[in-house]
Amino acid sequence: MADLTLKQSLEAMDVAEYLRQHPCFLGNFPDVAAELVMPREQGPAASLAAYQLEALRARNRELNERLAELVAVAGDNEQLMVRVHTLTVGLLRDDNLADILKSFVAALHEDFHTDLVRVVLFRDGAELPRTDWLVCAPQGKQALPAFAEFLARGEPACGRLAQEKLDRLFGSDAGKVQSAALLKIGGTGMLAIGSHDPNRFHPGIGTLFLKLIAQALDAAIARFPVEPK
Repeated sequence: MADLTLKQSLEAMDVAEYLRQHPCFLGNFPDVAAELVMPREQGPAASLAAYQLEALRARNRELNERLAELVAVAGDNEQLMVRVHTLTVGLLRDDNLADILKSFVAALHEDFHTDLVRVVLFRDGAELPRTDWLVCAPQGKQALPAFAEFLARGEPACGRLAQEKLDRLFGSDAGKVQSAALLKIGGTGMLAIGSHDPNRFHPGIGTLFLKLIAQALDAAIARFPVEPK
């Protein structure tokens, strides 16, 4: 009995494969097509033509839904690009580093709805404002051994940061950070964006716009090089 069932299964598979390779077969044998019974989840059996039409409609609905999703994503990306452009133009308007940094952090909060921002600069920052979002490291990379691997790699890091990094970047606010994005600002420092939402930043997130933001800040900071001592 088992052998018979296996034989019938193999024969059915052979027929199915043959029909896939010869899609015009039923057109040449309309009498066979007329006798076929198509399965339906509900209601009576349908003809082959009706079954195919229903399948095409279902596929069309699926494609339309996918297209709507792509259009929505494209719209979101367009709005995001506009915000990045506006931020970049704003950085060009300020004529001193302190105002550039203030404008930059304000734009991230207001236009990109960030919860926590930290700008780390490899300079003493004597001329810069004393604020919780600015971290100055006059000794440069050597003063931040926990970030040595990240700085050497240079690629953005998104997701959950090690507690040592969170403490160094966010201080007393480290416990509020459920996810974060860490970016290298050229050779001048780092940018850290923390979120209360554990899903805001994750390892698989796209980083193109984050890179553009960091590059814009790097270009703005480069206008004010560290004066040699």
